[in-house]
Amino acid sequence: MQGDDLRHRGVLERIARRAMLDRGLAPEFTPAAIAELAAIHGAAQPAGSARDLRDMAWCSIDNDDSRDLDQLSVGEEFPGGAARILVAVADVGSLVPQASAIDGHASQNTTSVYTAGGNFPMLPERLSTDLTSLGFAADRPAFVIDMTFAPDGGLTASDVYRAVVRNKAKLAYNSVAAWLDGKGPQPQALGAVGGLGDNIRLQSRVAASLRARRHKRGALSLQTLQSRAVFDGDILKDLRPDESNVAKNLIEELMVASNGVTARFLAARKLPSVRRVVRAPEKWPKIVEFVEARGGSLPDQPDAAALERFLMEAQARDPAGFHDLSLSVIKLIGRGEYMIELPGQQVPGHFGLAVADYAHSTAPNRRFPDLLIQRLLASALDGGKPTYRTDELAALARHCTEQEHMAKKVERQLSKSAGAMLLSGRNGQVFDGIVTGLTDGATWIRIYSPPVEGRLMRAGHGLKVGDRVRARLVLTDIERGYIDFSAS
Repeated sequence: MQGDDLRHRGVLERIARRAMLDRGLAPEFTPAAIAELAAIHGAAQPAGSARDLRDMAWCSIDNDDSRDLDQLSVGEEFPGGAARILVAVADVGSLVPQASAIDGHASQNTTSVYTAGGNFPMLPERLSTDLTSLGFAADRPAFVIDMTFAPDGGLTASDVYRAVVRNKAKLAYNSVAAWLDGKGPQPQALGAVGGLGDNIRLQSRVAASLRARRHKRGALSLQTLQSRAVFDGDILKDLRPDESNVAKNLIEELMVASNGVTARFLAARKLPSVRRVVRAPEKWPKIVEFVEARGGSLPDQPDAAALERFLMEAQARDPAGFHDLSLSVIKLIGRGEYMIELPGQQVPGHFGLAVADYAHSTAPNRRFPDLLIQRLLASALDGGKPTYRTDELAALARHCTEQEHMAKKVERQLSKSAGAMLLSGRNGQVFDGIVTGLTDGATWIRIYSPPVEGRLMRAGHGLKVGDRVRARLVLTDIERGYIDFSAS
């Protein structure tokens, strides 16, 4: 292959499918799952107890091209600055019965896999992008997390119940962020719904209060650089950074709050739950050493608030290098995991988010733990017993942790394969970059344009994470996602 053939989307799709199979993930649905899907003739009907909330100004905010819409939100302002925020989560379980063939595929992969070679959904697209998606103007059953906040962001009341909702505006992160920041026009879909602009501003104000409260408790301001593949038709043209913004922060804060309410709702009803846990770092001494090498200091025992103060200072000193510093800290903190929490017990919280109660529950079209939580919520609301045994839940929690790790490996490999594609044929060129990691004698760098990571061969001694380098491209291997540089 050469030229455009070398950069064709189909090459990356083939690599993605092989990478998934190599890691125990299924890129295709089974014939039994496809047959089940064919027998579904429409969206789920709401339960008899569901409230009719279709008249509220619900909207979704997601990526421009997202169709698997898991949640909607709406706000209501009270006198004195208090506010009520409602988050509706798609009722996926109504169309995906436990132990069905579709559920079997979801429980094998446990997550949708998003790669430069295409997306591999956890659920069939006819469900995740249509019948179980909270799409524009569609009446859909949902679980609603209803929260009331004081002016300072403190939670004063909450509830979880079933409802029927209707998405009044499908909005996108970047255009909403530009509008909120005063850098762009009001999105047309937002302006078409009377009062929705004020509602979004209210949600943003509440989210900012929630974010400030978490960061006072030690939530970490970590920002890693995620790149998005850009195609012209089926030909890869670029990798572009996918930056954080105020609209993404809005949704993140509402989801963190909703996940906390869901976890406590189940605990109050003496039901088990699957929690998302990030433990206090076992490698804290290495984090202390890392911070001291950069002129900071930390106490001897894990202290999220102290680490957050260092991160804020580091970002102010060197904004350009903060993504890579963040990545180093994330690696030292360690990976998250799913754990079962039984009634009367308490598992560790989420160190990075500075929350004690956290259960992934707001993305059941994309993540299996969220579908598990939804089934537990259904048991709580219906007054029944959980449909999973304790040992089943514990095994599923471990499996979700393992498969999430495998999915991330696939996504990283495809990002590197896409980078190798873009750099193919450019051996000998010199690029500016930054050191991103030092592992087992290997030095890793990220060049700025395109934003891809590779290995620096025969690197000189004394380099550390954050150092700027000039490097010459010496090798690209699209199939394996290898990119090698030499010091220039």
